[in-house]
Amino acid sequence: MRDWAEVMAPSSPHDPAPAVAAFDLDGTLTEGGSVVHWLSAVASRSVVRTSIARHGPALIAGAIRSGHAADTAKESLFCSVLEGRDLADVAAVSEQFAEEHLRTTVRPEIAARLGAHLDAGHVVVLVSASPSLYVTRIAASMGAHGCAATELAVDAGGRLTGRYEGRNCRGTEKLRKVRALLEELGAADTGEHRPLYAYGNSRGDLRLLSAADRPVDVSRLGRFGRLGRFPGLDAVAVSGA
Repeated sequence: MRDWAEVMAPSSPHDPAPAVAAFDLDGTLTEGGSVVHWLSAVASRSVVRTSIARHGPALIAGAIRSGHAADTAKESLFCSVLEGRDLADVAAVSEQFAEEHLRTTVRPEIAARLGAHLDAGHVVVLVSASPSLYVTRIAASMGAHGCAATELAVDAGGRLTGRYEGRNCRGTEKLRKVRALLEELGAADTGEHRPLYAYGNSRGDLRLLSAADRPVDVSRLGRFGRLGRFPGLDAVAVSGA
């Protein structure tokens, strides 16, 4: 992990504030999705397959319609698999899952870009609709300064309910959480603009990329995808790298 004080403090009053780089996780930093694989690690493949079959129509509708329908279907799946599970047990599994998932699915070119931002002294954060239980660990492993992800509710007995604590971290909520995280880290704009790089691959990243100074579409579909109007990785250089 980089020295945070060095990253945040310009070397002289005339130096610009460090830029910020926000990276989505699933399909951006790593190949494909992670949620089903994580649930299978926490429970079992058979349990997850059964739950997916039970919630199949809602999951399909959510995938097509996105928005609230997708959020609700995902939460229902979480409830069916996670409700009543001890948080400490799930956290331990999640830590192991994070390391293995990152090792086997990371996209080298995106990991290299994240490293370039760190080398340039930029503030780097991960942002994901996946649960923070493992996204936090992945962010730390990559040397990021923080992460914003979906939080899961825990009851008084220390057991997961499967429900969200707050909202699913996608769309408008993803942008809100990034801004809140930067405020918490002391990296929000305070009279001096910090350029924002944003890397995403799907429509859940649309609001974040639309708000960025330097948005980057890293999807496999290129100009034919949902983020096709944004430039690709090769078209956006890291300033200061």
